[in-house]
Amino acid sequence: MRRETGRGPRAFDPVRVGHHETQAWASYYRHDWVRLLRAAVAMVGEGFQLGSVQTVRAAWHVLAANRAWAPYPDNDPDAAREHMRRFYELARRHGGLDLDPGRASELEVEWWRLHREHQHAGGSNDASPLVASLVDLYSYVYGAEPAGMLEAARWRVTAMDVSDAWVAAGCHLDDPLLAQERQALVASYTALRAAVGTSTPG
Repeated sequence: MRRETGRGPRAFDPVRVGHHETQAWASYYRHDWVRLLRAAVAMVGEGFQLGSVQTVRAAWHVLAANRAWAPYPDNDPDAAREHMRRFYELARRHGGLDLDPGRASELEVEWWRLHREHQHAGGSNDASPLVASLVDLYSYVYGAEPAGMLEAARWRVTAMDVSDAWVAAGCHLDDPLLAQERQALVASYTALRAAVGTSTPG
C-alpha cells in the first residue's frame, strides 16, 4: 500500500516529533487522555507517515497502551504490550518497516519498565540499562547499527530525567522544565534522524 506522504519513517522532522512527544508525556502524567490522543496522532503522523486513517488507528493503540501502563504499581503490562504490538503491526504494514510487531512491542514496553524503576529510584540508580534498552529498540525498529543509536538514547534518557523532575514538581504546564524536556527530545530525535536517515532497512 502506498503511503500518502511518500516520505516514510526515516524522514521525520525531529523538531515536530520532539514537540508532540513533549505534549504526549505531559498529558500522560496529567491523565489528560484526550490531549494525549491528539498528541499521539500528531506524533505518529509525523514520525511514521502511515496515512491519515492508519495514523488515527495507530495513535489509539498508543493511547490504550499508555492507559494500561499508567497505574502504579498495579498496571497491566500484557495489555500495554498487546496494544503496542497492534501499533507496530500498523507501522510494519503501512509504514514500510521490516520488523516483528511482537518483538518490537516487547522492546518498547521494556524501556517503559526500566524507566519506571529509574523514576521511582529518584534517578539515583544506574541509567545504563535504560539507555541500552532504547538502543535495542531503535536498532531493531529501524534496522540500524546499535552504535549509531547511542546518542539518541542518551538524550532521550536526559529528557526522561527532566520529565521526572517536572512530575515531582507538580506537573504544571507553565513550568520551564517542559521547555528543557522538549529540547532534550528534539536533540534525541535529531540524533536518531541523522542515524536512520541514511540506514538501509534490514
